[in-house]
Amino acid sequence: MQYQTVTFDITADLAVLSLNRPDKMNALNAQMRAEITHAVGVAAQEARALVLTGTGRAFCTGQDLGDAEGGVMDLERLLREEYGPMLTAIADCPIPTLSAVNGPAAGAGANLALAADVVIATESAYFLQAFTRIGLIPDAGGTYTLPRQIGMARAMGAALFADRISARQAQDWGMIWEAVADDAFEAHWRARAAYLASGPTKAFAGVKTALRASLGHGLEQQLDLEAKLQGECGRSRDFEEGVMAFLQKRPAEFEGR
Repeated sequence: MQYQTVTFDITADLAVLSLNRPDKMNALNAQMRAEITHAVGVAAQEARALVLTGTGRAFCTGQDLGDAEGGVMDLERLLREEYGPMLTAIADCPIPTLSAVNGPAAGAGANLALAADVVIATESAYFLQAFTRIGLIPDAGGTYTLPRQIGMARAMGAALFADRISARQAQDWGMIWEAVADDAFEAHWRARAAYLASGPTKAFAGVKTALRASLGHGLEQQLDLEAKLQGECGRSRDFEEGVMAFLQKRPAEFEGR
């Protein structure tokens, strides 16, 4: 695919996908959704970690409200046919995913950011569930993600009042992993991403599977899943390397196998 609304690069096993409509504050249109879905699929096959970020002063301000066929926007169709596949591709991605939120993340843009495994935001960024301001409900997975991340009371308040949630507040609430000073932001997320791209890829995939499954499992089911996944990790070359590195008191050099 020839990317027109995003940039995409894979270097040293790290895929970086940048939303690239800075004149529109990276608002999502049909082309961008298709390109994100495609790029995530490529990263899943060819990289060991994936970063989602934005160009310009925003991460993503949500749906491009000017992107309508004949002036009519069929929101149900968009969510089922375009947003659903994009968000499912991110959720099902077997490698670690990291959102580097470089600026405002609003509406579907906020929930796109929160779909990643780990979210790191610059301190000047904010998250905004803007939907009720135009008579809508949170979508793009927001009604699924928010109660699980921050609890029902905070999720309800964020959705009903549509207040800005600063990056620092989002960190304090457990909505994101960390908020980082603006001048250190890019160097920090790149270091975090490089760590994931050079780590034990199979173990990372197991972490994602186990933690997400736990929300719907009882203890017995979860213990069974842990045993299965740990058995798979224990047969990997990375486990062998990790043990040898520990015994030899040196850093492990994981191959992702």
